Amino acid sequence: MLKHNLGYPRIGIRRELKKVCEAYWSNKIDSNALFEVGKKIREENWKTQDKADLDLIPCNDFSFYDHVLDMSLLLGVVSEPYLSIPVIHNHNNNIDLYFSMARGFQKNGWDIKAMEMTKWFNTNYHYIVPEFDKNQKFSIFSNKIFDELEESKNILKSIKKIKPVLIGPVSYLFLGKEKEKSFHKMDLIENIIPIYIKIINKLKDKGINWIQLDEPILVLDMSEKEKKVFKYAYGEISKFCSKINILLTSYFDGISENISLLQDVSVQALHIDLVENSNQLEQVLSFFSKESKMILSLGLIDGRNIWKNNYANSIQKIKRTIESIGEDRVMIAPNCSLLHVPIDIEYENSIHIDIKNKMSFAKQKIYELNDLEKIVKGNKSILLSNSYILKKSSSIFHDKKIKERTTKITEQDIQRKNPFHIRQKKQKKKFHLPLFPTTTIGSFPQTKEIRSLRNKFRKKELSQEKYDEKIKNFIIYVIKEQEKIDLDVLVHGEFERTDMVEYFSDKLKGILSTDNGWVQSYGSRCVKPPVIYGDIDRVGDMTVEWICFAQSKTKKLIKGMLTGPVTILQWSFVRDDQPISLTAYQIAWAIREEVLSLEKSGIQMIQIDEPALREGLPLKKKNWKSYFDWSIKAFRLSSSVVKDETQIHTHMCYSEFNDIFKHIADLDADVITMETSRSKMELLKAFSVFSYPNEIGPGVYDIHSPRIPTVEEIFDLIEKASKKLPIKNIWINPDCGLKTRKWKEVLISLKNMTKAAKMARIKLSPHS
Repeated sequence: MLKHNLGYPRIGIRRELKKVCEAYWSNKIDSNALFEVGKKIREENWKTQDKADLDLIPCNDFSFYDHVLDMSLLLGVVSEPYLSIPVIHNHNNNIDLYFSMARGFQKNGWDIKAMEMTKWFNTNYHYIVPEFDKNQKFSIFSNKIFDELEESKNILKSIKKIKPVLIGPVSYLFLGKEKEKSFHKMDLIENIIPIYIKIINKLKDKGINWIQLDEPILVLDMSEKEKKVFKYAYGEISKFCSKINILLTSYFDGISENISLLQDVSVQALHIDLVENSNQLEQVLSFFSKESKMILSLGLIDGRNIWKNNYANSIQKIKRTIESIGEDRVMIAPNCSLLHVPIDIEYENSIHIDIKNKMSFAKQKIYELNDLEKIVKGNKSILLSNSYILKKSSSIFHDKKIKERTTKITEQDIQRKNPFHIRQKKQKKKFHLPLFPTTTIGSFPQTKEIRSLRNKFRKKELSQEKYDEKIKNFIIYVIKEQEKIDLDVLVHGEFERTDMVEYFSDKLKGILSTDNGWVQSYGSRCVKPPVIYGDIDRVGDMTVEWICFAQSKTKKLIKGMLTGPVTILQWSFVRDDQPISLTAYQIAWAIREEVLSLEKSGIQMIQIDEPALREGLPLKKKNWKSYFDWSIKAFRLSSSVVKDETQIHTHMCYSEFNDIFKHIADLDADVITMETSRSKMELLKAFSVFSYPNEIGPGVYDIHSPRIPTVEEIFDLIEKASKKLPIKNIWINPDCGLKTRKWKEVLISLKNMTKAAKMARIKLSPHS
């Protein structure tokens, strides 16, 4: 029984990757210093996994920005605009070319936008979307995978332990997009497969015995075309790569609907996710019993949550598999890459011992594989100890009154008093906003000064009074800057908040924040997902004081800023001892109470952000209804308590929304703001078939790139939106919050945005 891992976190235990990338982008270090830190992180990761006695250890799972972008560079999928920049092409091992694709390039007279970014399946990780031409050529463009293989040989000593990781060809094409409508991306399979075969055989020639090909497309509702392409791709790989062991991996759900695709495929092993879908095991075993050689890899350890593995449940699955196909045909592993969890629980010093004892981060999870192997070999004490820890209860986990509240939600609790068309008339009469009203999504730059201030307060080097005074000074500054720019609806800047979810976790009962539980979201952006360990309750006002202070400093409208229940849930590590819907309702009640408190304090616009609504959607459409039933109910529970005149906003970003607009409309928010600029307003295609009833702000510039948009390009996007949406319903705003950007670029970009909005009021007004 082989133990292996699908991927390890790449940010470094102290976020070394974030710090070194940002130093490089700021021209504070050269590429040699950048590469050196990357090398140290890889070496540490390999040593950790080797020490845990894994039989197969992943290689090429490290990335300076995104593993999908790495694949694009490896396969030569680089668009002409980036190749045309002479100052970056073929310089520094293509690292500047690579970063320009991820972040855009605005320098020395060049102005090229970043590539589109979206969510990796139903996770909070963002990937850079590959872009394909009709006659797309593929080649081995980057040597990263081969260079890192040579590094790993020096660390791991035995080449038999090294398992290079690649996104499989079918999933890679699926994750990309066509630049033009005249072809289907899956038609490129015949072009791309020869390059995959070259890469695989080159790895084999370097002594590699196992290679991991990730094909998460197998857990989706595959089209007939995708199924045909899959059979062709792996028929060719089986034919031309017969002397290397290929581990075909699926994760995030089950493959039952697509298992017949493996009928004539000759790969050595298949990995299935038994955390997200344990029901598939019997069907997969039935298929395997008819096969003579294929190995089954069981994904048993949860790579997306931080709770200890239930050894009894895992052992049951292992024994059932051994009984069916034999121990020599069984592998065990986490269900997916450990990219989605923090690195080491031992760096947490402030978590209550009863909670910490139930937790497991990436380093601990690979040791759990060792425990499972020992239990299979007869060590009962490990099993008993695990069972005792998981069953041990505590009053900190449960609150009877909170549980009872979620069972008493009425229809009245989730309905606004009147439908939107009535509310809209009252709100327009009250607010007197111009056409194309301008606003931002909420946050403004979190500078070194602010982070230092927060750090001093946390270390008790600064009193509460001094801290509050300085935060208020930042709020006064941002109010003045927004007034100078002439935005119509202002925000307080969120300077008191570390993160849009973590901030609320610190103020709610039943949720905790970690000290060092960092997880990569995209590029150098790392987040610390809170841990929902118990029943959730609001113990007092969370935002009211700051929002009301901001409103007192301006005659313009200030939006109250909250994070919605689905996003708090989705961007946290959630308790696994009750239905997720009940946890969502508990959070929704807490947000509802805050909404009511803001309204009573005179705040007339309240934004309840739900950027994670789409990413939480089950991967199979048959499961969508039950998800939307509870997620929409949770949002409406949090937002429906206000008067008609109080305007509820929400925000969503960096996911595909075209297929769920009906459900977004069911949220019944008065205004929704969404990402559209990176995709050049592609989102608006949805409005050709669905008439969105409420007001909407399709984001007009990309905040994840440092480039500054021009007035003309913003106006162009507004004009596109005005052709698809009623002009009276359109808001003008950036794609997302501005906390990761620098002040200079933010202020210029927002000035350009307001100029474009004013231009639109003149040129696009129905009366012009």
